[in-house]
Amino acid sequence: MFPLIHHTSVLKLLVVMVIGCTLIPLPTRFDVRGWAEMHPLDGPAWSLFFEYIANILYALFVRKFSRTLLTILVVLSGALMVHYLITGPSGDLIGGWSLEPPQLRIGITRLLYPFFGGLLLFRMTKLRRVRYGFTWCSLLLIAVLAFPRIGDADHLWQNGIYEAICVILVFPMIVYMGAGGSLSGNFSKRLCKFLGDISYPLYISHYPLVYIYIGWVSAHPHISIAQSWPRMVATFVSAIALAYGYLKLYDEPVRRWLTAKAARMKGGRKAVDAPTELVR
Repeated sequence: MFPLIHHTSVLKLLVVMVIGCTLIPLPTRFDVRGWAEMHPLDGPAWSLFFEYIANILYALFVRKFSRTLLTILVVLSGALMVHYLITGPSGDLIGGWSLEPPQLRIGITRLLYPFFGGLLLFRMTKLRRVRYGFTWCSLLLIAVLAFPRIGDADHLWQNGIYEAICVILVFPMIVYMGAGGSLSGNFSKRLCKFLGDISYPLYISHYPLVYIYIGWVSAHPHISIAQSWPRMVATFVSAIALAYGYLKLYDEPVRRWLTAKAARMKGGRKAVDAPTELVR
């Protein structure tokens, strides 16, 4: 399952761990598991690399784009994605976690349409109240995620078309309906707030637990569901508990500290500017 881990020195592992804390992507020579990931110890962190690119593009250029230019970019990025899905080697958008050129292409393809499309959706649409929005969004997500892969190895384009429809049409519709929906009842509101709060800590911290579980399954290839379900539940509960701990002990305190620091700096600049305003 992890072909390189037995040949990885402790020093290399520590170097990878320290660099991983900075979220700086690593080339394949630092791989410790054999999966060529840019973040070998926490695979899902690869998506942050492309989020950095999107944020930099937005800060420098994209925020100034007109609706017309955004529409053109949405059409072009959508066409690029459809072309890859239909002509690509797998008929899907799985990939993007490595600094190798084929993986970078997948990552950029995955980034462009949702980035430009989401921004255009935000600028062009007005939120309307959607009755039972939460229910409809949930049903759509279940239908999309539970739907089996379409086509066989000789007809990969069929699944490519299906995924293109989901990304171009279904997912934006879910986002729009979710933004226009509302919740009733304190329990529903608390539950959704809790899930929203832990979503990022859970995303960025769950994979080491998955590695442990995969390693255990790999060492016991003939294990039954009845024998493995306690470890499944323990992995799931541990992931939720760790995410909540990271939220309360790190995420929220750091955000409060940064917010307070930014407010002090802003207040300081106003105090410095005040005499100048009086002279004027």
